[in-house]
Amino acid sequence: MAKHIQQGKKAELLACLFLQRNGYAIRDKNYRNGKAEVDIVAQKSKLIIFIEVKSLRKTPFGFPEESVGGKKKRLFHQAATSFQEEEKWHHEIRFDTIAITFLPQAVKIEHFEDAFS
Repeated sequence: MAKHIQQGKKAELLACLFLQRNGYAIRDKNYRNGKAEVDIVAQKSKLIIFIEVKSLRKTPFGFPEESVGGKKKRLFHQAATSFQEEEKWHHEIRFDTIAITFLPQAVKIEHFEDAFS
């Protein structure tokens, strides 16, 4: 498996553990609808959160949370809409980003709530 794939899988696992420690229930991982994908679908009370996990090994070229572009956001919304229809979800939703930076001495996890609409 390629290094970037392994890093992404590790980042998603760390994000799930972080969310669970903070009171979120994981509803789904890698939810797909065509080309659209949501890394993590979590729930806290009557709120469904669609989460994009971004990770980097170094920060000289920007931060992970800055790499969610317009096309990705459109696909993300498409997948979220599909999930809501399948689950018949009529309560609140939110779009978050979790940024994981793998530093030599530690792993930095940042949770950006309501990162985009």
